Amino acid sequence: MTIRDDSTALRQLRRVKLVHTAAWAVFAGSIIAIPVFAHLRLRAAWALIGFVFIEVLVLAFNGMRCPLTAIAARYTSDRRDNFDIYLPLWLARYNKHVFGTLYVAGIAYTLMVMS
Repeated sequence: MTIRDDSTALRQLRRVKLVHTAAWAVFAGSIIAIPVFAHLRLRAAWALIGFVFIEVLVLAFNGMRCPLTAIAARYTSDRRDNFDIYLPLWLARYNKHVFGTLYVAGIAYTLMVMS
């Protein structure tokens, strides 16, 4: 790879990481908002549950990996847990555990208060 190729790859990797981080923020924010909306008795809680469920399906059909991870992998040999996203290493590593738990808890809370 030439220097120019390296800089092009770095620019592309940064773009993928920005898009991936923005998408992560939307889904993480949605998961956090579910119990808040449920507490306020807003039907938007159900919409957010469905919205996040679509992402769960995407992950499930991609071997529990975001499709953007494969795109980012084209531009670097780095394979740390956060090579493809602007998150701290610990959060990238445990992201599915943390937000999966919050998502399930949000669904349970929504069912409890809105049923």
